[in-house]
Amino acid sequence: MPAVTVKTLESKSFNEPDEKRRPPKTEVDVVTVGDTTLGRFTFEPGWRWSETVKTVVHTDSCQNNHLGFCTGGTLTVEMEDGTRTTLRAGDAYAIPAGHDAWVEGDEAFVGYEIMSAATFAKPA
Repeated sequence: MPAVTVKTLESKSFNEPDEKRRPPKTEVDVVTVGDTTLGRFTFEPGWRWSETVKTVVHTDSCQNNHLGFCTGGTLTVEMEDGTRTTLRAGDAYAIPAGHDAWVEGDEAFVGYEIMSAATFAKPA
């Protein structure tokens, strides 16, 4: 695996993102820093991938690979084979392609991602 290097000092705010994506009950704020695209994903209570983002990307399950960490709320992820995990604030996560996910409870899920931000919730 090649080493990631940083060539310049740079800072960007997710509060003023380079790009915003807004499927139902979904906020994806994207910034590019150096050669890396990062995302802040906010999913409202009642959010479910198969009922929200699926309407934009038109695949049977989420085909993104995710690598990130949760700073708020609770998200349950279910793989196509039925295995599940639940993410909570303070959890780092890796999720392979081929899953559905939904927010548990009445608090929005907030996750920061370093892998799928360039393509998540973006029409093909």
